[in-house]
Amino acid sequence: MALGRAPARKDRAAFPGRGRLFTALLLVVFLIAAAGCAPGQSQRSQSDSGGQVTLRVSTWGNDSRLKLTQQAVDAFTAANPDIKVTVENNDWTAYWDKLATMTAGDNSPDVIQMDESYIAAYGARDALLDLGKVKDNLDLSAMNANVLDTGKVGGTLVGAPIGVANFSIGVNPEVLKKAGVSMPNDKTWTWDQFAQVAAQVTGKLGSQGVYGLDGFGTAAAELGAWARQKGEEVWPTEGPGVSQATITSFFDYANKLVAMKATPPAGRQVENATAVLDQSLFATNKAAFHLLFHTQISAFGTASGTEMKLLRIPAQAAAEPPKMVDKASMYWSVSSRSKHAEAGARLIDFLLTDPAATKILVTERGIPAIPAVQKEIAPLLDPQAKIALEFSQSIAPELVPPPQVTPPNASGFSAEFTPVGTDVLFGRSSPADGATKVLAIIQSMK
Repeated sequence: MALGRAPARKDRAAFPGRGRLFTALLLVVFLIAAAGCAPGQSQRSQSDSGGQVTLRVSTWGNDSRLKLTQQAVDAFTAANPDIKVTVENNDWTAYWDKLATMTAGDNSPDVIQMDESYIAAYGARDALLDLGKVKDNLDLSAMNANVLDTGKVGGTLVGAPIGVANFSIGVNPEVLKKAGVSMPNDKTWTWDQFAQVAAQVTGKLGSQGVYGLDGFGTAAAELGAWARQKGEEVWPTEGPGVSQATITSFFDYANKLVAMKATPPAGRQVENATAVLDQSLFATNKAAFHLLFHTQISAFGTASGTEMKLLRIPAQAAAEPPKMVDKASMYWSVSSRSKHAEAGARLIDFLLTDPAATKILVTERGIPAIPAVQKEIAPLLDPQAKIALEFSQSIAPELVPPPQVTPPNASGFSAEFTPVGTDVLFGRSSPADGATKVLAIIQSMK
């Protein structure tokens, strides 16, 4: 999936950015309110037994993902001749527009590929099935509990995590070597040390259009990581929410990077953040470092022709941990109004656990969320994908519990945060003013 500049632009086939579908989602609210009862209760009473069942599955992604998904689905139907499956695929933007319209029109697909930024928007409005009701057909017991919990909305499991991703630092060893800069020790480095190393690279190679870090300060994922290290969360379930002081310090650091020439000037950062991945600074060997969700590293490695490495994000201080978390790359959900919920659950179980599917899909939707599946597919991975898998496994003991998923009314937070961060970089807003604007956005979305 990603997930360009990963947090802001992302390779949307893997880790899409936040959306803009509030109007359509309001239709979902209207539909469910008009129903007068929990969606799908009467429709799910129809049995999946007694004749062939046809499932509709909605996905987003490029042609490569669609091809692999179809192969895995074909393996499922071969093993389950009583079930026919139709895959409906769209690009990122069209996907959410169409899904909202279909949901409002009581025509949802049976099995839905779901993203972290939308799962609460749908789950909190009862558009997604409680997967506990189909546990006889969908066994998720082998999944790490912290990962599984990322599929819960209001304590109810409405999404089965497909894969995991860690917000981290991608690094181009060849650029570092060319600059005469040693690979940092990511078990001890701090954000200040990161800035110094990035500035060294720009100092050595800036005349060739090469920067240490390609950008910082406009991505919600960056702020989320920064706040967590300060003991806060943008969307807390308990404990303090992100503070004015923390957001201000985040923007101060972004400006410091520009002043040190560790990152490009604001205009170049914006240009890079909106470029397609293959033309971005990191993908064209014009940046040593790039913040990303770690499974994106394969796409950048392919584009650059360089075997990239992965590093932990820096900590606020040398004695402090980076407080990294697992993020669900995406989920499989079942529509609460599906007439074939049990068959949908069987399909999801097959895609997540059966070697006939997992050995086709491998890391297409992130590092598999089930450890046993990770072990199973490891021999099939190319060198760059193995780096991503091994990184994920190496940091697993250090991870802290992930935050709640994006709240129902906050799917557009990332899209609204980016312009504020951009104004700060350009000097149109001070860091303190930017923090005030971000807090106002957060408040409006609660």
